[in-house]
Parts: sequence; structure tokens; C-alpha cells
Amino acid sequence: MSYSVGQVAGFAGVTVRTLHHYDDIGLLVPSERSHAGHRRYGDADLDRLQQILFYRELGFPLDEVAALLDDPDTDPRAHLRRQHELLTARIEKLQRMAAAVEQAMEARKMGINLTPEERFEVFGDKDPEQYAEEAEQRWGGTEAYAETQRRAASYTKEDWKRIQAEVDDWGERYAALVAAGEQPSSEAAMDLAEEHRQHISRTYFEVPYEMHRCFGEMYVSDERFKAFYDSMRPGLAEHLKEAITANAARHGA
Repeated sequence: MSYSVGQVAGFAGVTVRTLHHYDDIGLLVPSERSHAGHRRYGDADLDRLQQILFYRELGFPLDEVAALLDDPDTDPRAHLRRQHELLTARIEKLQRMAAAVEQAMEARKMGINLTPEERFEVFGDKDPEQYAEEAEQRWGGTEAYAETQRRAASYTKEDWKRIQAEVDDWGERYAALVAAGEQPSSEAAMDLAEEHRQHISRTYFEVPYEMHRCFGEMYVSDERFKAFYDSMRPGLAEHLKEAITANAARHGA
């Protein structure tokens, strides 16, 4: 079975012009032509296009993509392994960036004592004050907000790096727990929910169990929080919310 250039463009989410260009430079030459000379793509062409788009998404220039795909000594499975490794590395970086965004949403001046260079080192290219105005509007008059401000103002670069490392470590362990099929009501899940509560209490402000339950609801109702937790592993936000609820019940809240 073969497909027209328009159909392939629709499948892959690219433009017809892009496919024409790939053909012109020899990167993706369709295996067939119609009687009228129109391009027709077969299944093998679609497989190659998928590989091309993977590498392009990962930032490889077209000439390097061509060299990789046309290497006669490279097993097709090697491409998948390489792409998996590269994608895993990107995911880990995005998780670290998302952790910085979450911290920014919980505090107005997370990096108040950091220079711009130090903020970039700790938080990457995410501004820790991105949600400062919203945080002040929602919680500016609360004791918790004032306590967060006081603590954040005293933190050094090393403190923020330690906090970031703690968030990363917790996220890896919770993602592994979900992957292992642990139920939110399991001891292991509730223990990690308790660790989550204690981390906020230790870092920003005291979080009673009832407040933690409200946070859990926010983690699934607010798309930004949900996206952050689900970036660790799909479904993690809902799993965490239920684990927080179970943990609060375990402690009589």
C-alpha cells in the first residue's frame, strides 16, 4: 500500500514542502511514483520518515541525520536504542526544569539571594519568579506566604541546589513506585506522600494534613501542577493525590 505526499504530510504533522525538500536532498526519496509522476510513499518510507523526525526533534541537522540513517553498519535497532537514550536524557532535563517551576509556584522569591548566573545554574532557563504575581495574589495575606518569604530570603545557592536534588530524588522514587504498580493506599506510597508533606514543611512552611489534602486536589485540578507531576510518569498526579488522602487518613486527618 502506498500513500500520497499529502497523506504522509497529514500522518507526520509536517508540510508537503518539507517532504519535497527531503526528496530533493535525497534524505527521503519516495519508493514509488504514480503514472502522472506524483510521489507515492510505502511503509518503509514511513519508517524512515519516523526516524528522521525523531532525530530532528532531538536537534540533529539534516546532514547528520542522513549520515546516521545511511550508515550500512548500523542496525535499525541501534537507532532506537540511541534515540531512547537521547530522549531519556531530555526527559530528565525537563523534569529538573519542571521541579524549578513547581518551587516557583510555591514561593514568590525562591532565588532572592541568587545572582542571575546562580539562578541559571540552579534552575536552568526557567525563571523562579515566573509565578510570583499569581502566588502573591492567591496567598499574599497568609501566614504560610510570609513564612515562605522569610525562609526563601535566607537560602543560599547551595541550599537551593540541595532542595532541587531532594525534589529530583523524590520524583525518581515516586515514579518507580507507580511503575511497580503500587497502590496509592500502600505503605510505600503513603510514606512518600508523607515525605512530600514534610519536604514542603521543612523548606517553605508548615503543612498540616488537611492542607496537604487540598494540595493533592490542586495537583490534579490545576493543569500546570498536573503536567509537572505527570511528566515524572503519566498518571502520577492522580496517584499522588490519592496517596496524600490515604496518608492524611492514616494520621487521623
